[in-house]
Amino acid sequence: LLATSPYPKATLYRYLQTLTNQQMLSHDEVTGTYSLGIRLLRMAHEAWKNASLAPIARPHIEELAAVVGETVHLAQLDSAQVLFVDKLRATDRFQTLAQVGQVAPAYCTGVGKAMLAFIAPKRLQLALQQQSYFKFTPATHDSAESLMAELEQIRAEGLAFDREEHEQGINSIAAPILSNNGRIIGAISIASATNRSDTKALKQFREPLLEAARKIGDDATSWQFPS
Repeated sequence: LLATSPYPKATLYRYLQTLTNQQMLSHDEVTGTYSLGIRLLRMAHEAWKNASLAPIARPHIEELAAVVGETVHLAQLDSAQVLFVDKLRATDRFQTLAQVGQVAPAYCTGVGKAMLAFIAPKRLQLALQQQSYFKFTPATHDSAESLMAELEQIRAEGLAFDREEHEQGINSIAAPILSNNGRIIGAISIASATNRSDTKALKQFREPLLEAARKIGDDATSWQFPS
C-alpha cells in the first residue's frame, strides 16, 4: 500500500488514524493490519437492506412465519447464485445453513430452483453453465439435464422443493416471486427439519406460501431495486 500510495507515510498514517477513530477501520495491534470497522459494516448493511427486496417483503414474511410456525427464507438471484436477503425463524428447534447476506448454490436450494425455473431462457442457459453440480448430499442434482427436468415441473406447478439437496436433514417448499408483468424478482421458502415435516407435510403450506409470494410481488412491482 505504501509503495503505491501518492501520500507520504505520515499523511497516510493520519488518514488511517482518523478512519480508525471513526470506527470505519479496525486496527489489529498484534499484526499491525487494518480491516473494515464496525461503523462501516453497519453502513454497508443498511445500504444492502435498502437495495434489496427485504424491506417490502418483511411484513409478509412475518405473517407467513406466524401462520406456518417454520423458518421462512427470502432470496434473490445474484448472478447464478442465491443471495439470502431475509430470514425469520419461527422456532428454535432447528437451524439452517442459510443466513442473511450469504450466498448458496441455485441448483440445490428450493429458492434457487424456484427462480431458475422462471428466468428468461438465455439467462437460464448461462446460469446452468455456472452451476458446480457438487453433490452436497445423495439427493443433490449432479447435472444440468436432471435439473432441467425438475425446472420444467416447477414451472408447471409453480412450486419448488429442496429434498435434503443442500443440507442433510433440512427440506423446504419454495415459490417464485414475480412482478405483475411476470418478471422473476425473488423467491420465498418455508424450511423445516425432516424429523418435523417431510415433503408431503410441507405441501400443506402451499396456499399461504403462494399468497405471500403474490403479495410481495404486488408490493414490489412499483418499487425499483436491482434485478
